[in-house]
Amino acid sequence: MKDNNKKSLHVKTGDRVIVVSGKDKGKTGNIKKAYVKEGKVSVEGINMVTKAQKPMPAAGIQGGLVKLEAPMDSSKVMVVCPACEKPTRIKHTMVDGKKVRVCKKCGEQLDV
Repeated sequence: MKDNNKKSLHVKTGDRVIVVSGKDKGKTGNIKKAYVKEGKVSVEGINMVTKAQKPMPAAGIQGGLVKLEAPMDSSKVMVVCPACEKPTRIKHTMVDGKKVRVCKKCGEQLDV
């Protein structure tokens, strides 16, 4: 039986990414939160869903429809390199004893 639990992601919180498949294909945004165990990411302004919110007068929350970002699979996003401004795959290299992410296209470090 195959173990489908992902233990690491190719993206981190704060990375600028572009969506490469799905309804939001071509849109860019920053990663708001990475769910490593599930292999999902939440991107600002992408994959918006509408949820019904019950009013909670004690907490001061008004009821109604609320729009928020739903998590999407990490395989649907690609990192945008800050140096060359292109969507790229990443490779890992060792620099000063640390494992860093590097752009495959221009060779610039993503982890600063």
